[in-house]
Amino acid sequence: MEKDLDINDNGILLDVKNLTIGIKGRKKDLILVENFSIEVRRGQVVAMAGESGCGKSMVCKGLLGILPDGIEILSGSIIYNGKEIKTEKDLKEIRGKDVNMIFQEPVSALHPLKKIGRQIGEGLKIHSKFNDQDIKNKVLQVMKSVGINNPQKRYNQYPHQLSGGLCQRVVIAMAIINNPKLIIADEPTTSLDVTVQAKILKLLKDLNREKKTSIIFVSHDLAVLSQIGERINIMYCGEIVEENSTKEIFTNPKHPYTKDLLSSIPEIGKEYLRPIRGSVPIPEEYPVLCKYKDRCEEKFCSCESIKPKLVEVKDGKVRCLKFE
Repeated sequence: MEKDLDINDNGILLDVKNLTIGIKGRKKDLILVENFSIEVRRGQVVAMAGESGCGKSMVCKGLLGILPDGIEILSGSIIYNGKEIKTEKDLKEIRGKDVNMIFQEPVSALHPLKKIGRQIGEGLKIHSKFNDQDIKNKVLQVMKSVGINNPQKRYNQYPHQLSGGLCQRVVIAMAIINNPKLIIADEPTTSLDVTVQAKILKLLKDLNREKKTSIIFVSHDLAVLSQIGERINIMYCGEIVEENSTKEIFTNPKHPYTKDLLSSIPEIGKEYLRPIRGSVPIPEEYPVLCKYKDRCEEKFCSCESIKPKLVEVKDGKVRCLKFE
């Protein structure tokens, strides 16, 4: 039997090790994401959660090499399918073909002056040898598969003629047109109403189940992640503070920040929502030791002098002195 050449032997499709992202300074670098590590296996859905400003989107952009000007990867490694991604050429070989992204704001992710059909087909035009008619046929097929009604009509429409939900489906169609092995979904349901949100989640789950597409799903909403993620990485101030299976995160959370996030989820019959006090600090003001120390209600004397490490616990990891 011929060996599967698409995935390396241990089944890991993406292996990110100690990724640090920031802005180089003359005297000191400004760190935005610190020592971020994640593994994604073939057909696995891995989630990232945390409040806005915790570094989730920065990680996503870093993985695809589309960081804003002035921000760069300072250290660490990104290994895709057993090969380390070191250069822009390496990124171009996989970006848009093997790895694609669903952006947070669907309307801003689309070109306002280009027709929908053309935008969806651009990735296919770049990464395949199909002629124009074959590309159009494939685009119409993908539009139908993501639930875009009347694809023949929508093909020639512009983004402003579509609702937010339809624009998000267009962005998803753009992401899956080349049958990627990995999709990075950055807050793909944030701006959508609950009904459309459920449809988008079902669409991504079907894609994962039927095509074995691996997904990194990013959201600040743990309730959403409970419906799709197999494992959840909780981020705070640019670093992972807890990583575990979805079941363990929801039934036995360990880090105080994870507990606070869960306590703030609205539920039917819940009499009181406990908001997290304070707010996420800007990178220039990240605490040197435990980054959650100033908001934590479980801190003790050692938190004022020792920097916590990411230590192993049952089925996962946690960054808290109580577990060291």
